[in-house]
Amino acid sequence: MDTSRRTFLTAAGAGAITVALGVSSANSETALKFELNLSDAEWKKRLKPAQYAVLRQADTERPGTSPLLNEHRKGVFACAGCALPLFSSTTKFESGTGWPSFYRPLPKAVVTKSDRTLGMERTEVLCHRCGGHLGHVFNDGPPPTGLRYCMNGLAMTFKPA
Repeated sequence: MDTSRRTFLTAAGAGAITVALGVSSANSETALKFELNLSDAEWKKRLKPAQYAVLRQADTERPGTSPLLNEHRKGVFACAGCALPLFSSTTKFESGTGWPSFYRPLPKAVVTKSDRTLGMERTEVLCHRCGGHLGHVFNDGPPPTGLRYCMNGLAMTFKPA
């Protein structure tokens, strides 16, 4: 077998394994760059343990437990990790899921990446500034976007207008 064919087959095999495992360099966290980068120790000092679990370890709070679920005042929901404004209260809606839901983030507030955990493909939502895990976005929201940004309340703070 010539070298170019061997190289091609090796690369093709590695690509097939990557696809089978659900790994994509374009969607990996290492491919995303964030403005605020802290060590785990610094994040643990900055955040409460439950916030750290959600924002830095992609945990999910139990549905119906967030005080932000019933927050209906005018204002802005911001990242609990870095205070970046994420969502306007005008885009919040009652989804019935047990988590604060929005149909649109503020401009340049979030980034998304593929999430293949739990045996399914979802779209994870991260803070644009610090990369903190906020939740997931789904295509079953209301007009005008048809999107449902299903966010962990622990990942956010609320600043009334």
